[in-house]
Amino acid sequence: MTVLETLTAATGYLEKHGVESPRLNAEHLLAHVLGKKRLDLYLQFDRPLSDADRAPLRDLIRERGTGKPLQHLLGTVDFFGRSFLCDARGLIPRPETEQLIELVLAQGPFDTALDVGTGSGVIALTLALERPSARITATEISRAALALAGENVLRLTPEIPPDFQECDLLPAPGPTFDRIVANLPYIASSDIAPLSREVQHDPLSALDGGPDGLVLVERLIRLAPPFLKPGGLLVLEIGHDQSGAVAGDLRTHNYRDISVHKDYQANERFVMAIYG
Repeated sequence: MTVLETLTAATGYLEKHGVESPRLNAEHLLAHVLGKKRLDLYLQFDRPLSDADRAPLRDLIRERGTGKPLQHLLGTVDFFGRSFLCDARGLIPRPETEQLIELVLAQGPFDTALDVGTGSGVIALTLALERPSARITATEISRAALALAGENVLRLTPEIPPDFQECDLLPAPGPTFDRIVANLPYIASSDIAPLSREVQHDPLSALDGGPDGLVLVERLIRLAPPFLKPGGLLVLEIGHDQSGAVAGDLRTHNYRDISVHKDYQANERFVMAIYG
C-alpha cells in the first residue's frame, strides 16, 4: 500500500469509530510512525509502505479509535509555539490556555509570577521562556503531574527554571507575586460523565471542580491576597458560563478593577482582578 492508500484506509477506520477530524488524525499518526513532518506526507503519496511501516500505525489507529487522545499517542502537544511532553499524568493543554498566557503577557512586565495547579507545567514554563528574567513559581498537588512538569523542564531548559512545589494550591506564606495565574478544575462534578472519550483520559483531579465547578477557584480567590504584591494581578481561566459568579466572588473578597475577557469563540473565559 502507498502512503495515500494507507491514509485513506486509516481515515475510514477512524471515521467509522467516531473520531473527529479523522484524516488529520491519520496524517499525524502516520507522520509520527515514519518520523516525518505531517506536511512531508503530501510529497510522498506514491511511496510504498511495507508491513513493517504499517504495523505500528495499525496499533495507534486502533487506540485512537477507542478514544485515546491523539496527544497521548504522539507523546507531545504543541503549546505557544513549543512542543511539550503530554501523557495521562497531566491535563492536555487547550488553545484557550494559550490565550491566558497572551493575556498575562499583555499586562506589562513582571518580576515574579505564581502558576497555581501547574499540571504538566505548560503555563509556568511558557512564562519562564517568554520572560527569562522573571522568577516563576508553580504549585501542584499531584506528584505524577509534577514529575511530568520536571521532564518538560529538561526538554525545554529555560534560563531560569520555575520553582515547582508540591502543595495544595498555594505555597508556604512568605513570598509575594506580581501575577498569580491559574487554570484550575472548573467542571461541575455532575458534568464529568458526559464529557467526550478523549477528555475522560485527563486526570479527574484536573477536571472536577466540585458541585458547582468553582470550589477551587473560590478557595484561591479567598486565599490569594497575602500572596499578591500591591497592584498584583490575579488572572483566572474559568468555564464559559462562570464569569458572573467569579466576578461576584472577587467583589465579595475585596478585589477591584475586575475585568472579563472572551476567548476566540466569544466565551467569557478569563477573569482578571487586583486585590484591595
